[in-house]
Amino acid sequence: MQPGNKLFDDLAKLMTNAMGVAQGARTEAETAMKSLMDRWLADRDFVTREEFDAVRAMAQKAREENEALKARLTALEASQKAQSPQRKTD
Repeated sequence: MQPGNKLFDDLAKLMTNAMGVAQGARTEAETAMKSLMDRWLADRDFVTREEFDAVRAMAQKAREENEALKARLTALEASQKAQSPQRKTD
């Protein structure tokens, strides 16, 4: 009965070692995939969330300034029309 136990012990050790190798290969594959994705994202020149938010804030401010200038121009044009003598068409 002892030889059978030895066979099972050896088989258990083999399976344990195989699981350890599989776990190591999985970890290595995950690390390689993460590295590949990081390189791919870096090559695409994506911006960070902070950079995106900063540019969006700048664009919003520019739109607000544009609207203010548009309103001011409209007011100036109306004022100029009011001050200009009316042309008479004969």
